[in-house]
Amino acid sequence: QVQLVESVGGLVQPGGSLRLSCTASGFTFSSYGMNWYRQTPGKERELVAGIRNSCGSTDYAGSVKGRFTISRDDAKNTVTLQMNSLKPEDTAVYYCNARYLWQSYWGQGTQVTVSS
Repeated sequence: QVQLVESVGGLVQPGGSLRLSCTASGFTFSSYGMNWYRQTPGKERELVAGIRNSCGSTDYAGSVKGRFTISRDDAKNTVTLQMNSLKPEDTAVYYCNARYLWQSYWGQGTQVTVSS
């Protein structure tokens, strides 16, 4: 059974930091590219950051580049999103995603709210 379990998000003040993690099971984690998406009400889900399998190269949305860092630990089947210098516009439900060819798995999502 495939599972992607995200850590609890939370409320953080503007300029603050938050770290999200996602623990995977039920598939060969090291073979999959791992991504973080986010979604706000009325908008499409957008790709925030991605990290490829094997080479570990990363990609970021322009809006988070320089503030967010994605990393993976294949030994622990985890992917992490370190979010710094958070802004109110980063408020969203964040989703962990695993993708390999046509296979795509999703976590349940975790709420991140940036507000004073």
